[in-house]
Amino acid sequence: MRAKAENSDRDRNESGRAQNQRPRDRYGRPLPHGSVGEVERVPDDAEFTADEGLTEAQKLLDEGYAFTAHEVLEAVWKSAPEPERELWRGLAQIAVGVTHAQRGNMLGAARLLRRGADRTAPFVPAPHGLDTEGVAAFARALADDLDAGRARPGEGIDPSGMRLCP
Repeated sequence: MRAKAENSDRDRNESGRAQNQRPRDRYGRPLPHGSVGEVERVPDDAEFTADEGLTEAQKLLDEGYAFTAHEVLEAVWKSAPEPERELWRGLAQIAVGVTHAQRGNMLGAARLLRRGADRTAPFVPAPHGLDTEGVAAFARALADDLDAGRARPGEGIDPSGMRLCP
């Protein structure tokens, strides 16, 4: 068990939980306090219906913002009914797997992409018009490309190929 640092620089909420409110770059990396972020943050207490989350996440993926799409999908996951929670968890993992690939963490990216694909693939037929088979295929293909060295980090990773709905 790790001891809590008394002079921690981490942002904390009212209850003392870690809560990083620093601005972020397009790949979700924290920028120094006082910087202007490249993307608008999704508040920790954000709530989205499934349809709102799908629409917003797809828009963000199409614009190349996989980390922010992950935050939206995570918000849906947190409020989803129990039978759908693993589906939304898997979608969030795939989006953050794309983020890791954009940042250059190829091994971690491939693992998250496959884990997310394994969580989403069983949801057939999928609720909310989701294309779980297509999303899982995208994730596995990207993981294979990362493992084989065919995909390059940063701008070479295109999250718009992750089509949540047909």
